[in-house]
This record gives sequence, structure tokens and C-alpha cells, in this order.
Amino acid sequence: MLDLSDREISAEIIESCRVGDREAFRVLYDVYKDRVYSVALYFFHGDHAVASDLTQQVFLKLMTSIGQFRGDAAFPTWLYRLVVNACLDVARRRTSDALIAAASPPPAFARQDSQEDAYARAQRATSVRAAISTLPRKFRIAVLLRYFDDLSYEEMARALDCSMGTVASRLSRGHKMLAERLKNVNGPKG
Repeated sequence: MLDLSDREISAEIIESCRVGDREAFRVLYDVYKDRVYSVALYFFHGDHAVASDLTQQVFLKLMTSIGQFRGDAAFPTWLYRLVVNACLDVARRRTSDALIAAASPPPAFARQDSQEDAYARAQRATSVRAAISTLPRKFRIAVLLRYFDDLSYEEMARALDCSMGTVASRLSRGHKMLAERLKNVNGPKG
């Protein structure tokens, strides 16, 4: 039995996946399925069907490409690169659908919550998007690359043509600005 006490996957599990161990793939799936689904769901503006399909595509791709994982980056970073690439591929294929989805809220039947819960969730999501969009460009792009594309600091430094220290500084300042802008979003109720 493989140990799941750590949140991250061990090199032993990765190696087991490389040699086709189905139980090791099950471990990867169990540990990362919700994270992959969440990224896809947010990327596609709450479209559960697309997020579910994309999650399945990513894990199928993972099964066929795990041999390409060299260990240069942490496994989660490599996996999320697969997720981002899959999201971008689906978005390119569905450009018109993605634009429609961005302009309209998810269907009312997507969740079983009360109208108040759905409204509060929509308000929080709107607040977060608004807060991110008000960040100065250099902090906004750092936050988006880190949390939406899941790039490592090294990858971000290459993409932004700056040092990793500058990346860390921009993320830190971006976090502080977001915290300030969002401090009342989940404040105490009346």
C-alpha cells in the first residue's frame, strides 16, 4: 500500500507510475484530481462539464507522458503545466463558447446551494476578480502567472525577464495589496 501521509507525491510513486503501476497512478489521481478540477473550473468560469472533461484529459495525458517528467521542477508544477496547456488548448478550440461562458454566470442548476449562498459566492468571486484586475500590471501579471499558470519562480523570472528575487518581491507586494483590497469580503455577518 502506498503512503499518502504527505500532501506531495514521493519520487518512488512517480517512478512506479513510469513503469505502469496502476496503484501509483490511482495515488496521483486521488491526490491531485481536486486541484486539477479546481483550476479547470476557475479557468472556465464555473463550467463543471468542461472542468470534468478537462480533468479526465489531463490524467489521460499524464498516463502517457509521465516518462517525460525529468524532475527539473517539482511534480505539482509539471502537472499544472499540463493543466494550463490543456486549458489553453480547450479554450482555443472553444473560443466562441469561452467568450459566451465568460459573459454569463454558470447555470442555476450547477449547485444545490440556497440563492443566498450562490449570491454570496458570486459576489466573492466578483470581488476577487475585481481586486486582481486593479493590481498594478507588474504585480497582477506575477499573481496570474503564479496562481493561474502555476509557474515556478524560475519560470516566472524567465518569462518576466527579471530575477527570482524580483518575482518574490512582486508576489509579496501583490499578496499584500490583494489582502488589503479583500479584507472585508468575508467579514462578519450583521
